Amino acid sequence: MVFQSAVILLVIVLAETSFSSNGVRPFLRRHSISKRTRVVTDDNFQTLYIRQPVDHFAFANQDTFLQRYIVIDKHWGGNGNPIFFYAGNEGDIFLFLNNTGLMFDWASEFKAKLVFAEHRYYGKSMPYGADSYKDLKHVGYLSAEQALADFALLIDFIKSNVSGAKNSPVVAFGGSYGGMLAAWFRMKYPHSIVGALASSAPILQFGDLVPCDSYSRIVTDDFRNSGPNCADNIRKSWKVLTKMGETAEGCKLLTQTFGLCKPLDPGGKGQEVKGWLVNTWSMLPMVDYPYAASFLEPLPAWPVKAVCTHLAKPDLTDLELIRALRDAVDVYYNYTGTASCFNTSQEAVASLGDLGWDFQACSEMVMPSCSNGVTDMFEASPWDFDDFRADCQARWGVTPRPNWIQEQFGGRNITAASNIIFSNGKLDPWSGGGVQQSLSKTLVAIMIEDSAHHLDLRSSNPDDPQSVIRARALEKQIVKNWIANSRSGIEKSRKPNSEADCAFEKLIIINSQLPDNSNHSVGPVVAVSWQQNILVFLILCTVFLIVMVLVGLRSHQRRHSKNQFFPGSEKDNISLI
Repeated sequence: MVFQSAVILLVIVLAETSFSSNGVRPFLRRHSISKRTRVVTDDNFQTLYIRQPVDHFAFANQDTFLQRYIVIDKHWGGNGNPIFFYAGNEGDIFLFLNNTGLMFDWASEFKAKLVFAEHRYYGKSMPYGADSYKDLKHVGYLSAEQALADFALLIDFIKSNVSGAKNSPVVAFGGSYGGMLAAWFRMKYPHSIVGALASSAPILQFGDLVPCDSYSRIVTDDFRNSGPNCADNIRKSWKVLTKMGETAEGCKLLTQTFGLCKPLDPGGKGQEVKGWLVNTWSMLPMVDYPYAASFLEPLPAWPVKAVCTHLAKPDLTDLELIRALRDAVDVYYNYTGTASCFNTSQEAVASLGDLGWDFQACSEMVMPSCSNGVTDMFEASPWDFDDFRADCQARWGVTPRPNWIQEQFGGRNITAASNIIFSNGKLDPWSGGGVQQSLSKTLVAIMIEDSAHHLDLRSSNPDDPQSVIRARALEKQIVKNWIANSRSGIEKSRKPNSEADCAFEKLIIINSQLPDNSNHSVGPVVAVSWQQNILVFLILCTVFLIVMVLVGLRSHQRRHSKNQFFPGSEKDNISLI
């Protein structure tokens, strides 16, 4: 047993030596540890950079870039306490840091380190600097898969190099596309994180997994429930805008009434202003929060209701309707009162990285959307993949992969995964593409009344609906269970679970009991035990040979005695017997 223990110890020592000297993770050591850069440090956070490969999955491109991440250690307890990891999405990471107060609210109770990782090609994490969007050769490495690999290497680096983080369970958080990434992160890299809170994550908004009009239908319901005649007046407005947009006089009227920065062209038939309004109405329910906020734009509390107060009158004339639309859109773009004119080319989500997301939507994030003009408040607009593909090829030179996300992440077939919370607000248009029913005991869906886009991830607020408060309490308990189960698993892995482990532990105990002034070492102890084992083996062999000789002599004597009393041949003896 002692000899076996020594062999086990030697194997472990050799394995450790091989790991450190040959570099099982030379890539991480090359691109992360030696070239990490600290840029900003203050009392509240640290801004750090880690060098990442541009391409994780092939070997032809050896380029690297600096990925930005933010660390907040204010409440971290070290020594294996948890790490809360935000999976950055399509924008500057500080946008999400400033709108994910839940992680800060929980940090003190959990003694958690907070890490906010910026998504490649957004914010300051540009693989090719100003040329990152230059052409397909440069932007082609912008994908969810590459971003997830960035996250995995970053977590590995932190746990390998930050004191006290080695055994820290990591919980991923994310909202919207970040929520999708958090969920996919748990599916693809379950060894990196113990669970994921995926808020407002429309992981089913692909292919034919959900109806393409789910988004427009929920938007319409929000407007319909926020004020009388609101949705109906918006539905009526499209024909009025088209009619006015066909003439020079009508375009002049629209330009003046809306206070547009640039005159409308009659040749566009009002499409420019219509597209601008469609985008505005589509985005507004996402941020229908119960208090004033500025996630996408500075907005009042319950902004959809604020918009609908201007669209409440029935039977409006064309001019009255246009003026009402102007007052309504003013809620979204001019709540602060500082806008001198409106730019119809302005995106309704100016704070997000629209250029990057446009490429992602054209490559792999193909999320069909449509409207029928009957059950929703928009004009009929069927989903036409052929037109979408042609547009993407013209803009980016890329052909969309409509089924790739389902192939990569499983679509509805995700029950092999575990420890994911899918939370969705019923006011959120993206909830139509979210997981709305629990799939197992560890794949939990939480539907939240009176909640918009990832409201549960925001800081607690006195105006939060009770539904949101209860949802956060449930999420916290589930996360606590993940962490507790993870710690239990770590403790179990440290206990001996085999005879070899027992032998190894006994050998360590024996060595630890040697006197402080002893000159003994593991080598001599193992050598003495080996000599003793050989000696015992030789003694046993000698005894065995002696016994065999004695048995042989005794047998010979018995046969000699039988031949004396019963003379005859050996054959006769056998026959007689």
